[in-house]
Amino acid sequence: MATQIELGGFVVDVIKKDIKNVHLSVYPPTGRVRIAAPLRMKLDTIRVFAISKLGWIKQQQTKIRGQERESPREYLDRESHYVWGRRYLLKVEERSEPPQVLLRPRTLVIRVRPGSPEHRKETLLDSFYRQEVKSAVPPLIAKWERLMKVKVGNFYVQRMKTKWGSCSHTAQTIRLNAELAKKPRECLEYIVVHEMAHLLEPTHNKHFVALMDRFFPKWQFVRETLNRLPVRHESWSY
Repeated sequence: MATQIELGGFVVDVIKKDIKNVHLSVYPPTGRVRIAAPLRMKLDTIRVFAISKLGWIKQQQTKIRGQERESPREYLDRESHYVWGRRYLLKVEERSEPPQVLLRPRTLVIRVRPGSPEHRKETLLDSFYRQEVKSAVPPLIAKWERLMKVKVGNFYVQRMKTKWGSCSHTAQTIRLNAELAKKPRECLEYIVVHEMAHLLEPTHNKHFVALMDRFFPKWQFVRETLNRLPVRHESWSY
């Protein structure tokens, strides 16, 4: 069930779902606000909740709207691309052999067959980033399972427009944004710990903050670092 409420000069999307707690989210690139609420919660109650969060909402909108974005990628020679926080110059090679992406000391090489469509380079690089994250995550999960005394049932890596990661507390699974392969490795570790902490505490309450302070004391510094870095250019549909 979906509806909208007007609040402080902007519109809030309200989605009622079979959940126990209220979830408030602010999405890039425009700062769209969405509230997911339990099915039985009255609209007036949701409105009061939203009003109580107005300061936080405006703070998040300001941060999102001001975040730097990558320029549109053209996948041309000497275009800058990033892998684990380091800058590489792109080199495109046309060869009659299986397509692949190679990481060299200062160069990111994309090999495609002659006559390949332009979007093939983007697809190859997206797959490369996804595989980089997939390879980096298992040792991190193993490390933090021992330290946090939790068990991750499974993890998934995909392109995500609005989040760096997510957690399903009931399924014991986490999802991670493939774009993390562009950021310093400590950013990936922070997101892994963040989502694993949600296996212990589903919400962002004081208990969750205490868990992060205990297991990853510099988490707020790394979070701010991640939030300052440019995010992917997207053609947003909303």
